[in-house]
Amino acid sequence: MVTDVTDADFEAEVIGADLPVLVEFTADWCPPCRQMGPVLKALASEEGDRLKVVQLDVDSNPLTTNAYKVLSMPTFMVFRGGEPVKAMVGARAKRRLLEELADVL
Repeated sequence: MVTDVTDADFEAEVIGADLPVLVEFTADWCPPCRQMGPVLKALASEEGDRLKVVQLDVDSNPLTTNAYKVLSMPTFMVFRGGEPVKAMVGARAKRRLLEELADVL
C-alpha cells in the first residue's frame, strides 16, 4: 500500500520508519507523477516486507519539499535510518526502479 504523508507526519512516517522508505514527491498536476501510481502500488505490494512506499504532495507540503530541495516532479528519495540515501528524478518503469533501488534495500 502506498501511504500519503504530510509535513505534519513526515518525521514519524519516514524519518522514524524501521524499513527503508521510498518517498515520491508528487503533484496532482504532474502527468509523469500520475503514470507512477500503478508502478508504486505494485512496488509497495511486492516489496512491502522490505520497503515502505509513500507519496508527499509538494503543493500541500512545502516545508518538507523545501527542506529536501525538491524542484522537479516526480522526485524519488530513499530514506534509511532517517537519512536520505538516494535520489532519482523522473518517471521510470518498475523494472528500472527496482534496479536503482537494489543497492539501498
